[in-house]
Amino acid sequence: MSYFYPTTEYEDDQPLGRTILTTHVLSRGFQLGSAIGVLNSGAAVLFKRRSMTVPFLLRSAGTGGFIGTGIVALGLIGRMWGREEIEWKDRSWRLRYNSGQVAIDNWSEPAAALGVLAVASRRLTGPLIGGWRGLAGGAGIGSLVGIVGCMCAKSILPKQSE
Repeated sequence: MSYFYPTTEYEDDQPLGRTILTTHVLSRGFQLGSAIGVLNSGAAVLFKRRSMTVPFLLRSAGTGGFIGTGIVALGLIGRMWGREEIEWKDRSWRLRYNSGQVAIDNWSEPAAALGVLAVASRRLTGPLIGGWRGLAGGAGIGSLVGIVGCMCAKSILPKQSE
């Protein structure tokens, strides 16, 4: 997301404030929902004695991702209903200049794309794993792997001077 949207020096001039904030919130909702879906499938394996299979894990992550996106979309509407345009611009501007958020975006979005490609590449040799929920689960799990990779890279790599 960081490279797709323009940024300005001052928050008053930030274009696409609503788009930037909405995209950020929905993507984080998808990630959160996918994480909850993965945890839910792990709980099903532990408590219901269900076997863990790749399609089950992908479908759980995909379903959780869509549910999480829907819930945070309602939360965004509730939080920002009736707010002035400057509040949207200010929040989106702060997101764009938050180095942690930019790093998470830079790691999680390509990883999500790789997750989708990994699941979709299975289609070349056989049926698609988990259907459309499997593709969404691939994006969600890939995104979560990207976040973990970002956290590991930040702790391992030397600090950059600004």
